[in-house]
Amino acid sequence: MKTGLNKSQKTTEILFDEASRWITVNTYNTDLKKRLTAYSVKHPDLCRLTDDTEDGGLSFEVAKGRFCFRLTEPYSDERRAAAGKFAKKQNNCLRNRKV
Repeated sequence: MKTGLNKSQKTTEILFDEASRWITVNTYNTDLKKRLTAYSVKHPDLCRLTDDTEDGGLSFEVAKGRFCFRLTEPYSDERRAAAGKFAKKQNNCLRNRKV
């Protein structure tokens, strides 16, 4: 969709305060919009579409406790090597599998 906005203007904002039971999510991110839309259809009591900005952005309200931030530690060299070894093993198994 052509919106007339450049990438730096297509932001995702997550707003909440301690008093409200709702988190407001304003986003242009296609994947996040799809996920929040599907969640709002499945759980209308926990998530709802509140605004369509007509330029590609959507706003949702999500109940606190249903939306999370996940911070991940960077992989150590050992973990990265182990993950690479595992992926190569899985790839070899898939190549040798008969259909």
